[in-house]
Amino acid sequence: MEFKDENEVLATVRASMGRRVLGLGSLAVLGIMLIYIALTRSPAAHWQVFFIAVGVGAIWMADVMRRATASTIELTPVVLRDADGTVIARVKDIQSMDRGFFAFKPSNGFLLKTAASGSRHWRPGLWWRLGRRIGIGGMTPGSQTKYMSEILAAMMATRDNIS
Repeated sequence: MEFKDENEVLATVRASMGRRVLGLGSLAVLGIMLIYIALTRSPAAHWQVFFIAVGVGAIWMADVMRRATASTIELTPVVLRDADGTVIARVKDIQSMDRGFFAFKPSNGFLLKTAASGSRHWRPGLWWRLGRRIGIGGMTPGSQTKYMSEILAAMMATRDNIS
């Protein structure tokens, strides 16, 4: 495939507002409930510390997820990147894609396998990378991730036929 501009955005994936509200709300309510139980029911001291720690962890995770899902994933002819500029994967390094029902992938998403191993990275609800495996999806609409995976599959097929 020939592209005029290497920075042209071919597809974008962003978290849907409904999923964000449900996911973030669930985590925040869980954290608040655990802290409330620890402070009002006064269980044994070790359980009180445990409930408070897990409650604070849930609220912290909700904030991390809130910041992560405010971003967007963009596919250009050269890279798959986060809107903040973080390169998730180079298109030329992607070896395979798995969109199957039984694949270990995020909800409404797909799994990529790259030639080069990357550092671990996690944007809860949007994407993650562990070594050579990258998961795209989570709080994202299936229509957007399917569109992005179709374009990526076409780019990979064209690249592999030319090589």
